[in-house]
Amino acid sequence: MEGGVPTADTSAFRDCFALTWTNPYILRLALSAGIGGLLFGYDTGVISGALLYIRDDFDEVDRKTYLQETIVSMAVAGAIIGAAVGGWLNDRHGRKPALLIGDVLFFIGAVIMAAANGPPLLIVGRIFVGFGVGMASMTSPLYISETSPAKIRGALVSTNSFLITGGQFLSYLINLAFTNAPGTWRWMLGVAAIPAVVQFFLMMYLPESPRWLYRKGRVEEAKAILEKIYPAHQLETETQALHESVEAEIKEMGTSGKVTYKELWRTKTVRRGLIAGVGLQIFQQCVGINTVMYYSPTIIQLAGIASNQTALLLSLVTSGLNAAGSIVSIYLMDRTGRRKLAAISLSGVVIALALLCGIFYHTTTNSPEVTPTITSDLLDYTCPDYSSDANANSWDCMKCLKASSPTCGFCASATDKLLPGECVILNDTVKDVCQGDDRLWYTRGCPSKTGWLALCGLALYIIFFSPGMGSVPWIVNSEIYPLRYRGICGGIAATVNWTANLAVAQSFLSLTKAIGTPWTFLMFGVIAVFGVCFVLICVPETKGLPIEEIEKMLENRAIHLKFWKKRSDNLEKNIQIP
Repeated sequence: MEGGVPTADTSAFRDCFALTWTNPYILRLALSAGIGGLLFGYDTGVISGALLYIRDDFDEVDRKTYLQETIVSMAVAGAIIGAAVGGWLNDRHGRKPALLIGDVLFFIGAVIMAAANGPPLLIVGRIFVGFGVGMASMTSPLYISETSPAKIRGALVSTNSFLITGGQFLSYLINLAFTNAPGTWRWMLGVAAIPAVVQFFLMMYLPESPRWLYRKGRVEEAKAILEKIYPAHQLETETQALHESVEAEIKEMGTSGKVTYKELWRTKTVRRGLIAGVGLQIFQQCVGINTVMYYSPTIIQLAGIASNQTALLLSLVTSGLNAAGSIVSIYLMDRTGRRKLAAISLSGVVIALALLCGIFYHTTTNSPEVTPTITSDLLDYTCPDYSSDANANSWDCMKCLKASSPTCGFCASATDKLLPGECVILNDTVKDVCQGDDRLWYTRGCPSKTGWLALCGLALYIIFFSPGMGSVPWIVNSEIYPLRYRGICGGIAATVNWTANLAVAQSFLSLTKAIGTPWTFLMFGVIAVFGVCFVLICVPETKGLPIEEIEKMLENRAIHLKFWKKRSDNLEKNIQIP
């Protein structure tokens, strides 16, 4: 960092391993804080599998789509509050207390869910887990960012994203491990308490963020920690840059005290940072990533896979690709840059969503026909809507599954699942009779010869999303704000992320029922197109920059409408922003 603003180093990935090998203290800080990302990821993934068995245990949940959405999304609602409170807590009391409180809340929620005797208590547990996840989602990358050397900051913050996706992958393995155990979903949800306990005890023995300490006037404590992070020849430069940043803030504002929302918007660098940071968080959620993670097994069932276990096993593929993508992100983040990586990522997501739209359109418009009930044990269970319809000959599997008085299921032909099957009332007795004849029982999606392509579409989606938009929003938000505003702005961005997450998670199943699965994915695709434009126009490049220099760059950077042309202002020339 000596001699001015550093350019991005193409060997950042190698440098990350080299520095953490020679100074394992840096890696210890990053991995301990990153367990917050593991909690985040585990909760995202585990509910997708647990929901299949919660539906089996509680008929009310199976019948009512809004209850399924509520069980999933109440953790997101709790995360909105957790992220908002976490922003204040980070600025007032520090990064470390925020992580510790988040762990306690997550532990309480996991215990409540494991002991729940019905949907109400399950929802309460999900809210508590959400409080913890919300705090962790914005505090973990912030802590890692502020305890990392600038040269490898992107790579280390990406470890948080890797642990998020690793947590999701772990949750699918846990789901599969408990599919035949008594209590199934209780074990799936209760195991989440373990990483919360582990992080709590690890963080008890780690320091507060040196930048937060310096900001609060605890200079000697901050210097003691910086000495463990930076080599001697960089320590003085880093300390001086931090000192100048704090002094500039105090001089500008006349105080180092309370921050108001009006002040945030009136401060040019903060306003520009918020537009970029909050916008990235909105697009990360609104292109549908957490519908894939929360409802992955359900989406696979919508494509024509009947078995819970098979749906979970196939979902493991998407979760594994997500984890692998976050490893690729660590390599690319400081090599390719945040802005370019996000734009490429969203462009690929558009292609994947177009493919999913086409696959589900074909699946829903070419489902097997319904034949009159001929199985003797099912004669008394023929779907009433089918029996009373004068145009019953026009019924197919999709129309059968849309019957609502009562809800009906499709019992496929014993010889070939693509041949006409029977539309019968949905209950456990009928399910047992159908499966007892070695026939497949469908309640979510219909048999299809192209349904397996849905897994390919989901895989392509994850391959493009994970290395870019999976990590970039969190990294940008951990480094783009001036020190004085970093906690509250990070809290705002995380709150917006969780609010968008809530809107998508709470509406996905209802949307698939109201407008159909193909058009739901098409809607996400259109949003992704707008996301590409936003990234190219509004998001600056921050790779390789010390956090204090990013503030100077924002001061001189306006919205870049002609994104295909290189900028001419001197600062961006000096730091080589594309």
